[in-house]
Amino acid sequence: MGHPVNADEPTSEESHGAARPGITRRGVLAVAAGGLVAGTVITLSGWTPQPKPILAPSGGVRRTPLPIPPLAEPEIAHDGTRIFSLTAQTGQSRIHPAGPTPSWGYNGAFAGPSLRAAEGDRVRIVVRNELPETTTVHWHGLKLPAQYDGGPHQPIAPGEEWIAEWEIEQPAATCWYHPHTHGTTEAQVTRGLMGLFILQDELSEWSGLPIDYGVDDVPVLVTDRSFNADGTFAARERTAFGLLGDTVIVNGALSPTFEVTRALTRLRLLNGSSARTYHFVVQGAPMTLVGTEAGLLPDPTPINSVTLTPGERAEVLVELEPGQTAMLQSVPHSLGLLQSTSRAAGAEDRFDVLELRAASSFAGPDLTIAGLGMIAQVLPPPLEAPDVTRSMVLTNNQINGATMEMSRVDQVVTVGARERWVIDNQHHLPHNLHIHNARFLVVSVDGEPPRDYERGWKDTVYAPPGRPVIIDVEFGRSADPEWPYMFHCHWLMHHDMGMMGQFVVIDDTQEPPTAISTPAVHAGNPGGGMNGSH
Repeated sequence: MGHPVNADEPTSEESHGAARPGITRRGVLAVAAGGLVAGTVITLSGWTPQPKPILAPSGGVRRTPLPIPPLAEPEIAHDGTRIFSLTAQTGQSRIHPAGPTPSWGYNGAFAGPSLRAAEGDRVRIVVRNELPETTTVHWHGLKLPAQYDGGPHQPIAPGEEWIAEWEIEQPAATCWYHPHTHGTTEAQVTRGLMGLFILQDELSEWSGLPIDYGVDDVPVLVTDRSFNADGTFAARERTAFGLLGDTVIVNGALSPTFEVTRALTRLRLLNGSSARTYHFVVQGAPMTLVGTEAGLLPDPTPINSVTLTPGERAEVLVELEPGQTAMLQSVPHSLGLLQSTSRAAGAEDRFDVLELRAASSFAGPDLTIAGLGMIAQVLPPPLEAPDVTRSMVLTNNQINGATMEMSRVDQVVTVGARERWVIDNQHHLPHNLHIHNARFLVVSVDGEPPRDYERGWKDTVYAPPGRPVIIDVEFGRSADPEWPYMFHCHWLMHHDMGMMGQFVVIDDTQEPPTAISTPAVHAGNPGGGMNGSH
């Protein structure tokens, strides 16, 4: 049963799809070639998904207190290095009332602890794999040496450990970590493997932003699943977009509520879903954007809504009065798709995500949005003369006409280069692009300025069909011709089916490699393959 809401539809300023025709002539031709048929049942690339509305609770539902992932306490080495330990393990989670759900997590049954470090810190993370199959841990949004990136070239076999160590070289941001195996990422993330990696810096700490973790600085990991009658995950209900569930899970809980005890609450929103896009609004209170996935904005920005495709994040502030209740919801939105495709992608669903229920009185610091100082450095203007311009053409599970090949070098980046990437989705399905070891600013979408929630530092961007997206990219400081980074679609089924490429970063003294020969390539990528265990 759907929960009634009064949210307005996105305005033309909020949605490229509403401001312009839904798709270009080229996109319509691509849809026709792909066999799209209007109606309640559609056929996309060989899949036949039924539009399946999400199961939102009724107004009288009993809500669960929002679980807060533990904040990992690092061991501090004699040289100041912050040492974290993560164990990927199996478990049983109490998520669904039908029964216990077999799940995977880090240091627990589902999801993992939040890691926290500051710009300039040196971190060492010891990862142990107690799963029955090979995994990896990718630090999504982090700039770091390629050999510690945690992509498919750093597999961790069952019973083995892997150590990543680097110096944090970027300012405050909400990053995250998750598996990045070649061919089985969707399956492993769906079982529960994910967690936040929170970065801090001096400017944001002194700005007046809420920083009391779990009290007024709240992680909100939003995912969706379908369940079998016994409470187990229905992991094989795929559509053309991937696993599109009918039940929302927030921090491992259904129908959660959070008791607000401060006037100002900071929500760190993560879209941890495989294929669902969320169009977040807050019913009952204003919402203020303070950060996109790769960094904070210089100044708080009042917004009506924020759209997050898989892998994207946002930091928003909600200001409540004592006794007030507000609801974080996802409402219908436009992805720039044909209506039947949009419906099958879940873009027409309405549902509650998180209830915010303020206490009768507040304690703690008296923070307000009006009292915030400058929270980040001013964003640079678009590049007038990029050193390099690259074209990224997205088609059916391919980038620039190729699927992922572990030994192939697709792009070579020179450290320190100022690059502009032009992303052109020529497919009829939705895709986005995530770039490892980088952050970027969106210059334009189909020649128009980015929406408010796309104007900060990002590492993942949505690419509407037929509408080129231009971004200016800033890479990390590390250079290594032997270990590659990835760029890929973060719709995880597309990712697993090979919609990914590789690049290496070199300096002026290094020769560009012609092939990749990491141990994972020599070993045939243990744990990879298209049909990982489910």
